[in-house]
Amino acid sequence: MADQRVIHAMLRNWHDEVEGAFTYRELASTEADAHRKGILIKLAEAEERHAAQWEQHIRELGAEVPDRNGVHSKLTSASRTMSRDAWLRRLEADEQQDVGKYRDLLSWLPQGDVRKSVAMMAEEESGHAESLSALVGHHDPGSALRRLLGRERWHVTASSGWIGDAIYGANDGLGAIFGIVSGVAGYTNGAGNLVAISGLAGMIASALSMGSGAYLAAKAQGEVHEAEIAREKRELDESPDEEREELALFYQLKGLSEQESHELVAKLAENPDVMLKTLVQEELGLTAESAPNPVVSAVSSSLATAVGAIIPVIPFFFMHGLPAVLVAAVISLIAHFVVGALKTLVTARNWIASGLEMTVVGAIEGAITFGLGRLLAGG
Repeated sequence: MADQRVIHAMLRNWHDEVEGAFTYRELASTEADAHRKGILIKLAEAEERHAAQWEQHIRELGAEVPDRNGVHSKLTSASRTMSRDAWLRRLEADEQQDVGKYRDLLSWLPQGDVRKSVAMMAEEESGHAESLSALVGHHDPGSALRRLLGRERWHVTASSGWIGDAIYGANDGLGAIFGIVSGVAGYTNGAGNLVAISGLAGMIASALSMGSGAYLAAKAQGEVHEAEIAREKRELDESPDEEREELALFYQLKGLSEQESHELVAKLAENPDVMLKTLVQEELGLTAESAPNPVVSAVSSSLATAVGAIIPVIPFFFMHGLPAVLVAAVISLIAHFVVGALKTLVTARNWIASGLEMTVVGAIEGAITFGLGRLLAGG
């Protein structure tokens, strides 16, 4: 079942990456500006590289990769009447959604090569969004301002990754222990002491599990971060002229003239360390502050999981029987909505839809586990 969920996510992401590659190449084919055309082609190549990674992982799990001929560009007959900048803004929004989608995927993927690939792709998709924003901002000062504000928000999000760990920890703790409490309450007819003990045991186990998982995930993300920097350093050592031209192009897209951009890059190139840091930041959106702290991730995830897990258990400290079950269900469903809404801080989804979605899932989970408990109890 876990593999099927992973395969389904992989196939969906593979389709989106192939679709994005086709779209970028079609836009590039009609782009007159050589610089903009070059950026669009690079984005298409990156999407194709991501699609190839998904194909490899799909095959490793024994699933079949669909035919790329069944995927088409996002440009339809009607949408081709949109302006070029309007399309770039739409694609920028799509790339931002992909960042949120990959971060959401990281919240439940098991450790391994797939998780490392997703973490790397999330970083690159953020860089794609910045490139698209720069393409639009080159002609639209207002868009450039939005890009700068959005970039600052990205850095805050990246450097405050513990917020995401905490939210997903609370989500996991609440969901898992609500299911345990519902099942035990159904089996014991709401016996307060048994439900409370079961809930507390589950809370401790979930908190330790989430904490260790968050630690390993943050450590893996840090390793990916270091690998990206090492790869960029290698490219800078092997092809310095190409990397300088690439950085100059970024600055031209931000509004500098060709001469000004090359003069700035030449100045940066005098200090290899500064040049490397600038390339990593401009191309990948990575800074020293964006690397996650495994200890902070582990602590925040464990504590948040414990807080989320204790909510369904609290009524059974003071009540028993059906009243305790009903109170636990009400406060748990409210908590489900709150945590679902808070998830939008890292997924960029609509908070009402996210909250309601988690509430519905929690209600179904509670009903099923309570029913199973009653069934096992013989009525």
